[in-house]
Amino acid sequence: MEDEVDRLVAAWRRERPDLDVEPLEVLSRVSRLARHLDRARRIAFAEHNLEPWEFDVLTSLRRAGAPYQLSPGQLLTQTLVTSGTMTNRIDRLAKKGLVERLPDPSDRRGVLVRLTAEGRDRADQALAGLLAQERAILAELSRAERGELAGLLRQLTAPFDNVPS
Repeated sequence: MEDEVDRLVAAWRRERPDLDVEPLEVLSRVSRLARHLDRARRIAFAEHNLEPWEFDVLTSLRRAGAPYQLSPGQLLTQTLVTSGTMTNRIDRLAKKGLVERLPDPSDRRGVLVRLTAEGRDRADQALAGLLAQERAILAELSRAERGELAGLLRQLTAPFDNVPS
């Protein structure tokens, strides 16, 4: 089965036979897949009236476990955005009734961001929708192939994820 990457690699081999274009065979497919995944994610989130960034914040809180709260600093670490961006995001989610700010009992000047019941429900529903989309994307692969692919991708991404910031 030929795909678009096969066609672009063949064209580069014809036009630039002096270059080793083998990396394109893997990374162009990863890049194209990332675009398809982004589209699927946006669809899954839109069905629950969420933006991707809203899903990221809500699910960070949901994964924290009961009582589903984190400090803004912990949210920064998990979502990789600036302090100003996170403040804006918390404000917008609070206006929607999806999170609330609470005083931090261990730091009189600090606050905690807690998921509301509605925020928890929306995060759970959006996650279920996302997983359905992602299962459909992976449907052509066997369980063993999915495991092998996950391991190979982990090997490629781990050095980026383990770089001290």
